[in-house]
Amino acid sequence: MTVSFLNGKGTRGNGGRRRSRPMSEINVTPFVDVMLVLLIVFMVTAPLLTVGVPVDLPKTKALALGQDREPLAVTIDKDGRIFLQNTAVGIDELVPRLEAIAANGYEQRIFVRGDASVGYGKVMAVMGMIGAAGFTRIGLVTDTEKKPAN
Repeated sequence: MTVSFLNGKGTRGNGGRRRSRPMSEINVTPFVDVMLVLLIVFMVTAPLLTVGVPVDLPKTKALALGQDREPLAVTIDKDGRIFLQNTAVGIDELVPRLEAIAANGYEQRIFVRGDASVGYGKVMAVMGMIGAAGFTRIGLVTDTEKKPAN
Protein backbone atom coordinates (compact mmCIF):
# COMPACT_ATOMS: atom_id res chain seq x y z
CA MET A 1 0.00 0.00 0.00
CA THR A 2 1.34 3.40 -0.91
CA VAL A 3 0.72 6.55 0.95
CA SER A 4 1.21 9.93 -0.63
CA PHE A 5 1.34 13.07 1.39
CA LEU A 6 -0.03 16.31 -0.02
CA ASN A 7 1.15 19.65 1.20
CA GLY A 8 -1.22 22.57 1.73
CA LYS A 9 -1.36 23.48 -1.98
CA GLY A 10 -2.85 20.20 -3.12
CA THR A 11 0.33 19.01 -4.82
CA ARG A 12 2.80 16.36 -3.96
CA GLY A 13 5.60 17.26 -1.69
CA ASN A 14 8.25 17.53 -4.48
CA GLY A 15 8.93 21.17 -3.87
CA GLY A 16 5.62 22.24 -5.43
CA ARG A 17 6.63 21.32 -9.01
CA ARG A 18 4.62 19.14 -11.33
CA ARG A 19 6.14 17.24 -14.11
CA SER A 20 4.61 18.43 -17.41
CA ARG A 21 3.95 15.94 -20.17
CA PRO A 22 4.70 16.78 -23.80
CA MET A 23 1.75 18.19 -25.71
CA SER A 24 0.45 15.66 -28.23
CA GLU A 25 -1.82 18.04 -30.19
CA ILE A 26 -0.81 19.75 -33.44
CA ASN A 27 -1.08 23.50 -33.47
CA VAL A 28 -2.63 24.36 -36.87
CA THR A 29 -2.81 28.13 -36.37
CA PRO A 30 0.50 28.89 -38.13
CA PHE A 31 -0.51 26.62 -40.99
CA VAL A 32 -3.85 28.42 -41.40
CA ASP A 33 -2.09 31.80 -41.29
CA VAL A 34 0.31 30.79 -44.06
CA MET A 35 -2.52 29.38 -46.19
CA LEU A 36 -4.56 32.58 -45.85
CA VAL A 37 -1.58 34.70 -46.89
CA LEU A 38 -0.99 32.46 -49.92
CA LEU A 39 -4.66 32.63 -50.84
CA ILE A 40 -4.60 36.42 -50.78
CA VAL A 41 -1.39 36.55 -52.81
CA PHE A 42 -2.81 34.26 -55.50
CA MET A 43 -6.13 36.12 -55.60
CA VAL A 44 -4.30 39.40 -56.21
CA THR A 45 -1.83 38.07 -58.78
CA ALA A 46 -4.18 35.81 -60.81
CA PRO A 47 -5.80 38.65 -62.80
CA LEU A 48 -2.35 40.04 -63.59
CA LEU A 49 -1.25 36.76 -65.20
CA THR A 50 -3.66 37.19 -68.14
CA VAL A 51 -1.35 38.25 -70.92
CA GLY A 52 -2.44 39.44 -74.30
CA VAL A 53 -2.91 42.32 -76.65
CA PRO A 54 -5.28 44.88 -75.12
CA VAL A 55 -8.40 45.25 -77.26
CA ASP A 56 -11.86 46.61 -76.59
CA LEU A 57 -14.06 43.67 -77.61
CA PRO A 58 -17.66 44.20 -78.75
CA LYS A 59 -20.40 43.24 -76.27
CA THR A 60 -22.92 40.43 -76.87
CA LYS A 61 -25.46 38.44 -74.87
CA ALA A 62 -24.04 35.06 -76.01
CA LEU A 63 -22.72 32.61 -73.43
CA ALA A 64 -19.06 31.60 -73.33
CA LEU A 65 -18.05 28.39 -75.10
CA GLY A 66 -16.43 25.60 -73.12
CA GLN A 67 -12.90 24.69 -74.24
CA ASP A 68 -10.50 22.01 -73.07
CA ARG A 69 -7.40 23.35 -74.86
CA GLU A 70 -6.17 26.89 -75.26
CA PRO A 71 -7.13 28.12 -78.74
CA LEU A 72 -4.97 30.12 -81.11
CA ALA A 73 -5.85 33.81 -80.98
CA VAL A 74 -5.57 36.19 -83.92
CA THR A 75 -6.03 39.74 -82.65
CA ILE A 76 -6.66 42.95 -84.56
CA ASP A 77 -5.99 45.96 -82.34
CA LYS A 78 -7.50 49.44 -82.65
CA ASP A 79 -4.69 50.55 -85.01
CA GLY A 80 -5.38 47.62 -87.37
CA ARG A 81 -2.22 45.69 -86.47
CA ILE A 82 -2.52 41.90 -86.51
CA PHE A 83 -1.17 39.66 -83.73
CA LEU A 84 -0.86 35.87 -83.63
CA GLN A 85 -1.13 35.07 -79.92
CA ASN A 86 1.04 37.97 -78.59
CA THR A 87 3.38 38.36 -81.58
CA ALA A 88 2.77 41.09 -84.16
CA VAL A 89 2.65 39.70 -87.71
CA GLY A 90 2.08 41.27 -91.08
CA ILE A 91 -1.07 40.46 -93.05
CA ASP A 92 1.04 38.48 -95.54
CA GLU A 93 2.79 36.49 -92.74
CA LEU A 94 -0.37 35.37 -90.94
CA VAL A 95 -1.41 32.41 -93.10
CA PRO A 96 2.10 30.90 -93.46
CA ARG A 97 2.54 31.01 -89.68
CA LEU A 98 -0.85 29.37 -89.09
CA GLU A 99 0.00 26.69 -91.66
CA ALA A 100 3.32 26.04 -89.90
CA ILE A 101 1.47 25.57 -86.62
CA ALA A 102 -1.09 23.28 -88.28
CA ALA A 103 1.72 21.19 -89.82
CA ASN A 104 2.68 20.17 -86.26
CA GLY A 105 -0.73 18.55 -85.80
CA TYR A 106 -2.51 21.49 -84.24
CA GLU A 107 -6.20 20.94 -84.97
CA GLN A 108 -7.65 23.56 -82.68
CA ARG A 109 -10.11 26.39 -83.07
CA ILE A 110 -8.75 29.79 -84.11
CA PHE A 111 -10.32 32.73 -82.31
CA VAL A 112 -10.36 36.12 -84.02
CA ARG A 113 -10.42 39.03 -81.60
CA GLY A 114 -11.16 42.37 -83.25
CA ASP A 115 -11.21 45.69 -81.42
CA ALA A 116 -14.66 47.32 -81.46
CA SER A 117 -13.25 50.37 -83.23
CA VAL A 118 -11.79 48.32 -86.11
CA GLY A 119 -13.92 48.21 -89.25
CA TYR A 120 -16.00 45.12 -89.99
CA GLY A 121 -14.25 44.77 -93.35
CA LYS A 122 -10.80 44.43 -91.78
CA VAL A 123 -11.97 41.68 -89.42
CA MET A 124 -13.76 39.85 -92.25
CA ALA A 125 -10.69 40.15 -94.50
CA VAL A 126 -8.54 38.45 -91.84
CA MET A 127 -11.19 35.76 -91.29
CA GLY A 128 -11.43 35.25 -95.05
CA MET A 129 -7.68 34.77 -95.34
CA ILE A 130 -7.71 32.21 -92.55
CA GLY A 131 -10.68 30.39 -94.10
CA ALA A 132 -9.13 30.43 -97.59
CA ALA A 133 -6.03 28.78 -96.16
CA GLY A 134 -8.18 25.76 -95.22
CA PHE A 135 -8.89 26.45 -91.56
CA THR A 136 -12.54 25.73 -90.80
CA ARG A 137 -12.78 26.14 -87.03
CA ILE A 138 -12.76 29.94 -86.83
CA GLY A 139 -14.65 31.86 -84.18
CA LEU A 140 -15.18 35.48 -83.20
CA VAL A 141 -14.50 36.57 -79.61
CA THR A 142 -16.74 39.07 -77.83
CA ASP A 143 -17.29 40.27 -74.28
CA THR A 144 -20.56 39.56 -72.53
CA GLU A 145 -22.84 42.50 -71.90
CA LYS A 146 -23.02 43.69 -68.34
CA LYS A 147 -26.55 43.79 -66.93
CA PRO A 148 -27.51 47.24 -65.70
CA ALA A 149 -27.74 47.56 -61.93
CA ASN A 150 -31.32 48.09 -60.77
